[in-house]
Amino acid sequence: MKTSQFWYPLPERLIAQHPAEKRGTEKMMVLHRDTGVVEHKHIADIVDYLTDKDLLVVNDTKVFPARLIGKWEDSEGAIEVLMISAAPEAETTKELVWNVMIGSGRKCREGQVAVFGPNKELKVRLLQPLSGIGMWKVEFLCDRPLMDLLDEFGHTPVPPYVKREGTREEELADRERYQTIYAKHVGSVAAPTAGLHFTPEIFAALEKKGVKRVAVTLHVGPGTFRPVKAENIEDHQMDFEAFTVPPETAAAINETKKKGGRIVCVGSTTVRTLETVAAACAENDPSSVQPSTFNLQPGSGASNIFIYPPYKFKVCDAMLTNFHLPQSTLLMMISALAGRERVLCSYALAVRANYMFFSYGDCMLIV
Repeated sequence: MKTSQFWYPLPERLIAQHPAEKRGTEKMMVLHRDTGVVEHKHIADIVDYLTDKDLLVVNDTKVFPARLIGKWEDSEGAIEVLMISAAPEAETTKELVWNVMIGSGRKCREGQVAVFGPNKELKVRLLQPLSGIGMWKVEFLCDRPLMDLLDEFGHTPVPPYVKREGTREEELADRERYQTIYAKHVGSVAAPTAGLHFTPEIFAALEKKGVKRVAVTLHVGPGTFRPVKAENIEDHQMDFEAFTVPPETAAAINETKKKGGRIVCVGSTTVRTLETVAAACAENDPSSVQPSTFNLQPGSGASNIFIYPPYKFKVCDAMLTNFHLPQSTLLMMISALAGRERVLCSYALAVRANYMFFSYGDCMLIV
């Protein structure tokens, strides 16, 4: 398929620059994928669309202040570092070794040092370049715990289309709102944004109705914002992201499938995690993903699965998701679930109805 087949016009005014005034009040479009019927609701209405046979699966990764703004030690020139993932060496060396993305006006070379923080108490030494524009392996040098320093002067890595003036008030607001209420495992540089809409009250209403909830963990990297530049979508390569499916989650999914309930995935990261594990199970035992003998195994690893039409889902039956960028891998995923034409038609309706788009925007429930 052509990337251009996933284009749609979007007025800039509908790109959400701030979260809703109150979490849990966002609009929710409901798309019935079998009929194409669209309903206009709010996120609290999700309770009406799930039953006690269904299982809600969330991604409990936690965003950390992974964006650092500092200066080169020798020239005082500006540098920005986005922390991506801890390198394997981080467990065995005194200094913390990370893979990062560097933005700078100068050419980067091995051995260069940058400093961060008002007292320059955090330093970064460049070790070696990695594949990818601006990608480097670096070591962090500090006397205090790295995460403590990040909490003090790191910045929440909100998406590039969310424009920020860099005020402390904005930073503190983003730390609270660009995070799900169930975030647990630190490791993401981008939030699993479909989960941003949930509140304790909505979860309580779902629990009262008998809807169970379990979690997977997938640490979201900056690749989630990387545009598809290939003319044919099949030529696009996804970045690897670390994931874990706990035993209790796999067991709950298997039980739900056995009873004929639906697996309702909150966000694309949850879908990618479960479909990655299911694909591995299918390779070992094709019967493990059949309805009558469904048997998902727990596990962990790294996923770079790219889901686009005509992908056949093995685990996901329904999905809560935000409204995505034109020609993005996320738009292609939901097109595989609900059909490209129906998704683009629903997006046209969303534009006319003034839904807000992207990370801080409204959401869509595909059932």
